[in-house]
Amino acid sequence: MRFGIFGSAQADNNDLAPQSGQGFRDYLEMAVEAEALGYHSSFLVEHHFSGWNQVSATLMLQTALAMRTSTLRLGTAVIVLPWHNPVLLAEQAATLDLICGGRFDFGVGKGYRHNEFAGFCMPPEEAQARFEESIEVMTRAWTSRARFSHRGRFWQFEDIVVEPPPAQHPHPPLWVAAGSTPSIRRAAECGFNLILDQYASPEQICERIALYRSVREESGHGFRPMQVAVARQLHVAKDQAEVEAALALAAQVTQRTVEVSRTPGREVAGSHVLSYAKTPGATEANALYATADVIAQKLESLHRAGVEYVILTTLGGTGQLRRFAREVMPGFAS
Repeated sequence: MRFGIFGSAQADNNDLAPQSGQGFRDYLEMAVEAEALGYHSSFLVEHHFSGWNQVSATLMLQTALAMRTSTLRLGTAVIVLPWHNPVLLAEQAATLDLICGGRFDFGVGKGYRHNEFAGFCMPPEEAQARFEESIEVMTRAWTSRARFSHRGRFWQFEDIVVEPPPAQHPHPPLWVAAGSTPSIRRAAECGFNLILDQYASPEQICERIALYRSVREESGHGFRPMQVAVARQLHVAKDQAEVEAALALAAQVTQRTVEVSRTPGREVAGSHVLSYAKTPGATEANALYATADVIAQKLESLHRAGVEYVILTTLGGTGQLRRFAREVMPGFAS
């Protein structure tokens, strides 16, 4: 199995205000050490208007990381396409791909947080159509060296050639987060790589990988296990008391996310936190919050379900990454 890191970065940290930017530097230091410890990737979110200084200029932060790493794959999980001009985004993504030498994994999505749709004054009902048009424009931008025009529902471009071309051919791998049967089918049919959420059980994960694989193969795209990344929350604990304390903190952080995400009066399904939050304990039920031996057992269950790639989010920073690398990763090295 391979392991990556996944999560957010904040401009502030426990000691310094957001104006210091120290939280961003802390993230860079953590990701640089993750590479040295043998982690495969670093996936980073994009969010806006949260009130807690979450990273919003994700590609800029990953570009800084590109200059300090050589093997770590640099991912987004995810850039929300409706917020962006697709031509400018295609240019920025290609630039990052060149700077990092073809290590960029471009995770994209259509958004789910109510406060972001409200802040950008965008109807959530337009999200899917905006996502699809953005994919069309960006794919053409990366793969065509000839000038082209585009006249769509949301974007119009006249006689453009998008520069520079990306390092990877035909373009950086596109990743999407999906959980429902229709969304997994769409991802597979389009040839997207798949991110499965951190809350689903091994049994659910097994069913979703099987569906994704069968549809990819039916669509002529082929399948490799590393095209599926499964997210998991991580805390390697010394004892059960530490597990309980870590779970309590995780529940608080999750609730903060739920509060900015939920649309008043609307039930939401899908692969993100809102579809689990209505059931007490569901957002922590399948977390890797345990002692090292129990975490290894949980990872074995995921491996039997067909998982070979796990991206880990932790509130414990570099200390947790060191502990996992020392106490758990060696058992999965082969």
